[in-house]
Amino acid sequence: MTEKDEIDTSRPHPARVYDYWLNGKSHYEADVAAGDRVVDVWPGVLLGARLNREFMHRATRWLAREAGIRQFLDIGSGIPTEPNLHQVAQAVAPETRVVYVDNDPIVLRYAQGLLSGTAEGRTAYVHADFTEPEAILEAPGLRETLDLGRPVALSLIALLHFITDERGAYDIVRKLMDALPSGSHLVVSHATADFDPDLLTRVAEAYQSSVAEGQIRSSSEVNRFFEGLELVEPGVVVAHRWRPDDGESQPDITDAEFPVYGGVARKP
Repeated sequence: MTEKDEIDTSRPHPARVYDYWLNGKSHYEADVAAGDRVVDVWPGVLLGARLNREFMHRATRWLAREAGIRQFLDIGSGIPTEPNLHQVAQAVAPETRVVYVDNDPIVLRYAQGLLSGTAEGRTAYVHADFTEPEAILEAPGLRETLDLGRPVALSLIALLHFITDERGAYDIVRKLMDALPSGSHLVVSHATADFDPDLLTRVAEAYQSSVAEGQIRSSSEVNRFFEGLELVEPGVVVAHRWRPDDGESQPDITDAEFPVYGGVARKP
């Protein structure tokens, strides 16, 4: 095992903190402590983690069912939490191919959970960092699984608020989308301070002091990730309001209680 692959249990990691909020089992004391610091400031983060996951499910189903997408690239995939993206997509179209990308070694350890897709489709895992898009696009696991000559849905769920402007967030998304053909889609969920700036400032301070740096963005700043793309209705909205499934019960919460934008757009 290389130094890159070693798991540092003394420091919290976003994937493991998120796993803790989702009541998973793949986290450590440092992740629990960091997650609890955020819960103390924003108890609604536990509901928010679930609603964010449900947005990913709906967006994936819509892409597979309505847009006909059969290839997904999920960066910042995190620790497997059923149903995973490939399970949602392959339930609609069993031939769907999915590549997961994450930089946490513990995700690699649990990759076998990601690799059990349908016989007709394929799933693969790439251990890489979002800030190195060329390495992701040239990874053998991606090249052997996805055909970049056919449409791909790039899924960036709760990832971009960890990437500051200084680290090139917009340029990285542009490079990834430039590598994908017409008909590809971009899916984003992103925390915002538009509805309760004081709360999100305190959440950011609690999180960034122990887990990772980041940047909370406004509606216009989140929309900027979709420049040059065609937004799918209803555009960039609070994520639990993005195309709720028929018969799906809506949470009785305000936008300020779940300050996360979600959006999907098509590359013309």
